[in-house]
Amino acid sequence: MYKRILLKISGEVLSGKAGHGFDFEVINAVCEKIKTLTEMGVQVGLVIGGGNFWRGRSSGSMDRVRADHIGMLATVMNGLAVADSLEQVGVPARVMTAVEMKQFTETYVRNKAVHHLENGKVCIFSAGTGSPFFSTDTCAALRAAEIGAEVILKATNVDGVYDKDPNKYDDAVKYEKVSYKEVLEKDIKVMDSAAFSICRDQNIDIVVFEFGYEKDENGNVTDKTGNIIKAAAGEEIGTLVTNK
Repeated sequence: MYKRILLKISGEVLSGKAGHGFDFEVINAVCEKIKTLTEMGVQVGLVIGGGNFWRGRSSGSMDRVRADHIGMLATVMNGLAVADSLEQVGVPARVMTAVEMKQFTETYVRNKAVHHLENGKVCIFSAGTGSPFFSTDTCAALRAAEIGAEVILKATNVDGVYDKDPNKYDDAVKYEKVSYKEVLEKDIKVMDSAAFSICRDQNIDIVVFEFGYEKDENGNVTDKTGNIIKAAAGEEIGTLVTNK
């Protein structure tokens, strides 16, 4: 069992099948799993993407810096929504942003974040790194290093890391465990280069696994895999990226 983790999920997860905005049934289901983690004694830092509202790379001719600023705001909206759902299920949460928004959130301070974690609060790190040109993967890697997380758990829509896109190639091969050196040599896509470099240099393991939530025609949300709990418990699921 890991003691302190950084959970990274995409913004699209929060939108369910709609693909945009919020699906609160899905959000509540995720928060119930995070509640289970806290009850197991796991300290949870959380980074959420903003893709359910905005994707800077598809913003046409907009200035890249301004587009990235809008993306940061999208992650703040997601953080506030998840914090509210966590508190509704009895989990204290703090949204901490890399840029000052004192009417809505706490400004990120490393020591304050660690204090919150040690006192059983979930810390949601929003607004990315506070600078353009860096993804939420980079934010996840940076915050994981700063708070001393033992691992980054990256929930995706596939069940691990492959040598090529499994949605396009039937002969794609999944890695159960891969070293940082192999990732570089084989040009395997795990995270963007800035995030990857931080994790490699700071010896932070990454577990990439399938998110695993489904919503039926009646609107009921089920966790078909239980992977968030399994990953936090150190079970061998998905793909482990490690220096070891």
